This record gives sequence, C-alpha cells and structure tokens, in this order.
Amino acid sequence: MNEMNLPSPNDYIDIHTHGVRPAPGVFIVANLLAHEREVPEKMPGIAFTAGIHPWYLNEKNHDQLIKFVLRVADHPCLIAIGEAGFDKLKGPATELQKKTFEEQIIIANDKKKPVIIHCVRAWEDLLSAHKKLKPLTPWLIHGFRGKKELALQLISRGMYLSFWFDFVLQTESATLIRSLPKDRIFLETDGADIDIRNVYAKVALDLDISVDELKVVIFENFGNFFRLSNG
Repeated sequence: MNEMNLPSPNDYIDIHTHGVRPAPGVFIVANLLAHEREVPEKMPGIAFTAGIHPWYLNEKNHDQLIKFVLRVADHPCLIAIGEAGFDKLKGPATELQKKTFEEQIIIANDKKKPVIIHCVRAWEDLLSAHKKLKPLTPWLIHGFRGKKELALQLISRGMYLSFWFDFVLQTESATLIRSLPKDRIFLETDGADIDIRNVYAKVALDLDISVDELKVVIFENFGNFFRLSNG
C-alpha cells in the first residue's frame, strides 16, 4: 500500500469507474476487467481493482480469467479484487458464477484485499456466499439502488455500499441516503459521462452537510474499507 498514491481528505473519491481519466482533486479507483487483460500501473491519483465480471465469463475462458486475477493480485497499485459477483439478467450459468466468485474471494482473503461486488437480482446468492465463505476482508456493493431493508441487511453483514450514479442523482434517493449510516457509503461514476463532484454535491445536500464534510466522511470510509487507518 505504501508504494501507491492514496487520497487526501480534500479529494473527491470515485470509488468505482472504468477508464482512466485523471482530474485535479479527484482520486480514481479504476476497475480493470479480467477479460481485457489490462495490467495496473503506477499513476498519480489513481488506484486499481481487477476481477472477473459475470457478463464476460464463460466455461471456455474461466481458467484464463482466474489466472489473470492471480497474476495481478499482488500488484502494489491493485487495492481490491473485483468487480466480481452475480448477475441473473446477463451472465453464464449460476453454478459457474458461484464457483468463479468463490475463487476470487479466496484470492482476496489470501492477498488481504477487499472485494468490489457486482450484483443484479441475485442477493440471495450473494448473502449465501457471504455466510458460507466467511470473508476475511470487507465487501463493497457497487452501483446500489435497492430498498432500505436490503441496504441495512447488507450493512449488517459488514458490507459497504456505493450508489448507482443515476439513482443517487434523483430526488427520491435522498430518503434512502439519509436512512443509512454515513460510515458505510461511497460514491462512484462507473465510467459514465458524469462528474463525481456533482454526485458529491447532491449527496451532501441530502445529508445536510457541506461537500467538504462529505469528502472527509468518504475519505475515512476509504481508510476503513482498505484498512489504512493506521497508515
């Protein structure tokens, strides 16, 4: 961890995005998809995650994708495994998704790195996997746009939530945002053509705090999620 750039309390943190577009005052966590075989590199203001997205997984490429994740898992600029997870709308057979997810959690546990989760209409599979695997590192659900009850259930398991950018910018998302503990939230752009600063502004308004205060909240969440609290 000491070999890579880390955010400051003054930075906006985009916890999950695709593509690398450095911007002043914005710390980017760029997601690399295993099937694209792009390797992390040291870049100012950018850290990386890498994992097997269920959309791009099949029986033929499974072994190759796992080998890629294993190969990059020790890279000092790779701070998490994922996005990994489950998708009932687009992806291979459920059993292959479960097998591949479990393999990535084993890698994350071994490397002591947290996990970025993709989950679409497969919450029972995810919760079942969490109970079975007893992960040693925290999980972050990216692109969350579910109900309060589900959000609290995930948080009760020790998970963090990053809201889907389109959902969080809608007026009606404020009720959910206000109902959740601030120490479990993150914000993201997921590679969309939006400005993370606008996302922060909306959520700060929802929480009735300043943008600078929200920056500190998410900076502290970053430290806790990546277990950097002690430097």
